[in-house]
Amino acid sequence: MDRTLAADLARLPELLDATRDAAAAALAALDARPVVPGAAAPPPTPPLPEHGSGTEAALAAFAERWAPRLSASAGPRYLGFVTGGATPAALAGDWLTAAHDQNSNSALDGGGQDLERETVTWLRALFHLSAAHTGTFVSGATMSNTTGLAIAREWLGERLGVSPAEDGAAALGPVRVLSGAPHSSIAKALSVLGLGRAALVPVPTLPGREAVDPAALDRALADAPGRPAVVVANAGTVNTVDFDDLRAIAALRERHDFWLHTDAAFGAFAALSPEHAHLTDGLDASDSVCVDLHKWLNVPYDSAVQFTRRRDLQARVFQNAAAYLGPLGDDPDLVHLTPENSHRLRALAAWFTLHAYGREGHREIVERDIACARSLGESLTADPYFTVLAPVRLNVVCFTLTHSPTPARLTALREAAGPEVFVTPTTYGGTPALRAAFSNWRTTQADVRRAAQALHTAAKELG
Repeated sequence: MDRTLAADLARLPELLDATRDAAAAALAALDARPVVPGAAAPPPTPPLPEHGSGTEAALAAFAERWAPRLSASAGPRYLGFVTGGATPAALAGDWLTAAHDQNSNSALDGGGQDLERETVTWLRALFHLSAAHTGTFVSGATMSNTTGLAIAREWLGERLGVSPAEDGAAALGPVRVLSGAPHSSIAKALSVLGLGRAALVPVPTLPGREAVDPAALDRALADAPGRPAVVVANAGTVNTVDFDDLRAIAALRERHDFWLHTDAAFGAFAALSPEHAHLTDGLDASDSVCVDLHKWLNVPYDSAVQFTRRRDLQARVFQNAAAYLGPLGDDPDLVHLTPENSHRLRALAAWFTLHAYGREGHREIVERDIACARSLGESLTADPYFTVLAPVRLNVVCFTLTHSPTPARLTALREAAGPEVFVTPTTYGGTPALRAAFSNWRTTQADVRRAAQALHTAAKELG
């Protein structure tokens, strides 16, 4: 064994203590450090060491060269994208995931995939999905949407008497994927799956909304009678967290033949709040569902889950035949259900946080974040420098500058407010805008006040 490696092994408990101290110090500083550090050129890259200096020296080098340049994305005022943090239990689970280092895809190995199945069962209950849905962990919403649409592609083949998994996507002929306000990952998934971005058919949304117009969807489906299609519904759009009427969409299957995939990346968590659970009514009728867990479940990146009613088609797409892999069978090993042969035990962080805090603990996080979003929306509405562009339906505030909301001015605003609050750019109704998304378990009303003040100060200085 390399001498440095052997020395680290002999000191492993001490080195893990040092790593714990560094992690604890980073988390303790979240409230005071800049949410997004100022832009700086990356440090020069040194040559790859011929002889390593050990873990302790690596910790010191990381602390000096890289830690100060990382954003405080685990903290309460990182409101860009839809980024949660990591609850204490999720963090513990993630550390143990690395320590046990499982490739939890095969029944030939230990109980990793059984733990994942238990966690998926809990998540299914969390989102009020029936036992008709089975699920598997994947890396994020993009992979969850891609997996769901891959199953939909095979369903199209089933309806047309071919198998894209065997014969290729070209065997399907023209494919239509209809959606009102799809996330960008849908087009990316269609590209990856060989269906093409051009297969995505935009459907009109309701006036002043991002929710699809069910009547317009009905007409669009009728444009190609006799041809099965795919409908991508949205349970929480990016800009305004608008929800399609899932029940109305599912009812259209009485007249049209289509697979219903619902992108509920973070909107599914509305099911935890009694006040907002009606928004997810009809989610269970979906043929496949995407939920992103490193958003509102507050587990570390990367983690998401996909659900489907047609695990048989899922296994047909992703089956992997090799003597060293587990069997396909009626209850397929996880290696047969996603694009990944290597599959870290992502479920452990989710298992930990669900076990530690249960439905009620996560309901409180969801409802507190919703309340914080409302408060920021109210503050910005009352601030003459800002215009709120849409109702705060759940946990996202979409807003812009009242005067001259150009991309350049919004960029300057974001950068000026960056030390206190991070928001991301968007366009809504043709207007350049910003969005603040609340999903972190640490965020409180005090953080809302700091964020609102930072935005106000930046806008005032901008003029």
